[in-house]
Amino acid sequence: MFGIRRRAILVTAAVVGGALLMSACQEADADTDTGASGSSSASPADDAATPSGSSAGSDRKDSEKGSAKGSAKGSAKEGGKGSEQSADKGSGADTGNGEREQVGQVCGANDISWSTKSETQAGGYILIVAKAKSGITCYLPAELPTVAFGSDGTEAGPAEQSVGEQIKLSGSTVAYAGVNPKTTSTDGGKELDSIIVAVGDEDPDPVSLPVGTITVDDPIVTNWHTSPTEAVPFS
Repeated sequence: MFGIRRRAILVTAAVVGGALLMSACQEADADTDTGASGSSSASPADDAATPSGSSAGSDRKDSEKGSAKGSAKGSAKEGGKGSEQSADKGSGADTGNGEREQVGQVCGANDISWSTKSETQAGGYILIVAKAKSGITCYLPAELPTVAFGSDGTEAGPAEQSVGEQIKLSGSTVAYAGVNPKTTSTDGGKELDSIIVAVGDEDPDPVSLPVGTITVDDPIVTNWHTSPTEAVPFS
């Protein structure tokens, strides 16, 4: 009897121990599977996030680079177009047909080497001779030179009915203007020995030119000409 009970106890103990051992193994396997599953699910996500983020950053940089390049190209194109339009229209003299002729540097009195000659034609007059200084190229405008006399600044009037053309002074080119200091037939007038000459009314540096003793009364002056024979101031 005691043997049967002992044997039953041993069998029961073995059965309980086996059940406990099996349960422990199953729990260990479940933990192992769970850990592996978590590790496996996290790794692909991380791997997927990395290239996706890198690609997005790269695409954004490429987009910004392309946008900046396009903007710079467009700006340069528009700027170039504006410069071309400005150069096409530019400033200059109106030719009368909707176009503008480019005009170079206007001569100032200090750009010119001056001289005078006393002539006897047309009752006597003063020939003004203008030549650009060495290394200078400039333009005498199509208007009368400004010629003044005496301390009161009496100015010579026009000897011609219309203005001439502008003259380019450079190298050996010479321009001439003729001044008749006295156009009246009566006696009297101011006795002077020099004249004040400027390229135009806006010339900041007029020059004083010696002419000998002259009588000034209602003076006149011609336009600029390239030939001295065209600069005779007939009254």
